[in-house]
Amino acid sequence: MYDDNCTFCKIIKGEIPSTKVYEDDKMYVFKDIEPKAKVHLLAIPKDHFKLLSEMNGQRAMVIAYMLSKIPQIAADNGCANGYRLVVNQGDDAGQTVNHLHIHILGGENLPW
Repeated sequence: MYDDNCTFCKIIKGEIPSTKVYEDDKMYVFKDIEPKAKVHLLAIPKDHFKLLSEMNGQRAMVIAYMLSKIPQIAADNGCANGYRLVVNQGDDAGQTVNHLHIHILGGENLPW
């Protein structure tokens, strides 16, 4: 489930500090330490995997669950007027942590 060398797995386990905004048995959401918008949260599944192409049925259900929770989490954190979701996949897309994560950006009018 966890990768001992993964930064996000270490955050989930409390080994690396983070500013948590939501947690349950399937996901963990925290503030990005290098925000690209007024509100910049990272939503991560507790099951470690890097790419959407690595999903199986169970992982797909967790991602669907996360997407169902994100609207309320975003609204609770200053994104009631809208937000953007970004999922970087691989090196060419700028994925810097090898654990699937969803960026939640908002709290302001975002440029395209």
